[in-house]
Amino acid sequence: MVDELAYHIFIQATAQDVWDALTEPGWTRKYGYRTLVKYDTRPDGVYLAYASGRRYGQRAGDLVISGEVLEAEPPKRLVQTWHPMFDATAAAEPSTRLTWEIHEEQTGLTAVTVRHECPGAPQTAALASAEAAGSGGWSWVLSDLKTLLETGRPLTA
Repeated sequence: MVDELAYHIFIQATAQDVWDALTEPGWTRKYGYRTLVKYDTRPDGVYLAYASGRRYGQRAGDLVISGEVLEAEPPKRLVQTWHPMFDATAAAEPSTRLTWEIHEEQTGLTAVTVRHECPGAPQTAALASAEAAGSGGWSWVLSDLKTLLETGRPLTA
């Protein structure tokens, strides 16, 4: 069982562009799993992600992930809890911790590091690492985010 997953990529975009793509609903519907995300990026703020279509037996609009913002320093750092709700096994696990580090290396080139701490949550770790069937995990989400920000188009329509 993996307790912590870590991913590091470079995106040809500003740190603010990356932050906006992570936290604004208009962006989150364009990449990854196309979820509608509601963020209150203040400490103790809510994080909610809603299904955009049928997946894991969910209907569009169903709550699939919930969490709470623990730290926010726009556009540099975001720490939150992350609790999948889309199946009974994942929902029964404890919340996990997700940390986004966003650092603009030079104007328009941004390093993004994602750390997902999953102690005691093997189902969540499997989903996040793409070991679970039907999951592309963080690799998929980050690849799609990078492609969208750099080209204006997601990996798939």
